[in-house]
Amino acid sequence: MADVITHYDAIEGYCEQLSYTAGETVGLCVSTGAPSFDVTVSRWGAAREIVWSANGLAGTAQPTPVTADSTGCSWEATVQIPVDDNWQSGFYLVELVAADAPPARRLGHACFVVRSSTPRRRALFVLATNTWNAYNDWGGRSLYTGGHQVSFQRPFGRGMLTRPETERDDRKARPRWRGEQPDVDGEIYQRYRYEHGYPGYMGSAGWFTYDRRFVEWAERAGLEFDYAVSSDLERLEGLTDGYQLVIGAGHDEYWSGLQRDAVERFVAAGGNYASFSGNTMFWQVRLTDDGGAMVCHKYSAHLDDPVIADDPSAMTGMWCDPAVGRPESRFLGASSMYGLYSRFGQATPRGIGGFVVYRDDHWMLAGTGLHYGDVVGDDDGVVGYETVGTRFTFDHVNLPVIVTDPLLPDPSDVELVAVTPASNLAMGEYPASIAALDDQGDIEFIAERAFGGGPDAMALARHGNAVMLTCHPYGRQAGQVVTIGSTDWVFGLTDPMVGRVTRNVVERLTGHSR
Repeated sequence: MADVITHYDAIEGYCEQLSYTAGETVGLCVSTGAPSFDVTVSRWGAAREIVWSANGLAGTAQPTPVTADSTGCSWEATVQIPVDDNWQSGFYLVELVAADAPPARRLGHACFVVRSSTPRRRALFVLATNTWNAYNDWGGRSLYTGGHQVSFQRPFGRGMLTRPETERDDRKARPRWRGEQPDVDGEIYQRYRYEHGYPGYMGSAGWFTYDRRFVEWAERAGLEFDYAVSSDLERLEGLTDGYQLVIGAGHDEYWSGLQRDAVERFVAAGGNYASFSGNTMFWQVRLTDDGGAMVCHKYSAHLDDPVIADDPSAMTGMWCDPAVGRPESRFLGASSMYGLYSRFGQATPRGIGGFVVYRDDHWMLAGTGLHYGDVVGDDDGVVGYETVGTRFTFDHVNLPVIVTDPLLPDPSDVELVAVTPASNLAMGEYPASIAALDDQGDIEFIAERAFGGGPDAMALARHGNAVMLTCHPYGRQAGQVVTIGSTDWVFGLTDPMVGRVTRNVVERLTGHSR
């Protein structure tokens, strides 16, 4: 708890909802001891465009409940922001500036997304806001520091929405230049974030680290999307209707059952899903309080989630846990149970940081010039931090093919394009700079819960991988899923080859094939 950075800045705030449509009003909840403050709202895409501002608003200090982390702040909405009809769908940053405050602490930030009331683009980009919330420890606990419920009704932690650019210091899987030793214990990251007053999980999730990079690159490349947030897929029936493609990127770890149902129905009906994300769909969550909070018992779900007695499948633990019985690998073709970390702690600390190409004739690689055995994205460390992998073997011409396994789609419906080693971590193997479990690591937990325990289970959890693949989880008559399984793929989008692969996926799955 000593590491929680709350009330660090002179002004803080959050929006009553995470997404709105034109004609609705954003309720902005602000607390500050300053006599007055200014507000600026800007759409953040290829560039930042100011769409609304107000100056000299009266400041009010609103009390923060001791349960703010789990049940929210309950602050009054002191600012009303009308969403104009001409505001383009996208991510909107709210900047708060407190008067008469020290320059280093006078800024606060909130955010919201503007949705399109009807599809205007062929693709819907869904920001991973459930995962942002899971890592947010503003006001107390996160899902990583002992919390089982986290509220959306509170500010995001410092640095999660915006912070100064830095080359590598704020990355959990820092790329290693020639002659450098890997920063296994994360000491450089720790120095950086302490110097700037950022919470420990600032680099694990949030708009600035992941989603922003994908959006900036895509809009500069001329790719246009409509936007939504994770919880919209649960609370807005028919949200995906009219789209050819739904996209997730960066770190999209926490999914509710209804959110997953919506995406799987979309693909079963002929739509497509592209995941440029690592550790994707790993934990099942439950939204409560009309979507205002999120529950996940994680490692203890099989022991203490109250739903276990009546409906084990609703347990807020791993999707791949037999009690839930719905492994994400059946849909994505991959899962973090087959490889969760790369170049993080003692998980492949000297790994190459890129994907090794096997099927160089696959449409995903068209126009890249990549050949069998080439590596894509290693300069930028696109295979890093958290990943998803699969179980595979080699066919008669030494190309990788997934194995026949009830946890995976039919092998005939999956094409493995590139594979790179990744691993899970055991106790004592995490970076010394982060909080980890007290009695077991991910490798022990996955071996026990997903693979049934024993030496073979430990070896299977140890010897994982990160993959690029395409699959048809409902057969080739339905839609297609593309999985590029690494959180850090987005860090390499300015590399021409990484960018071309990504464009190939988006264009093909929206019907704009070259």
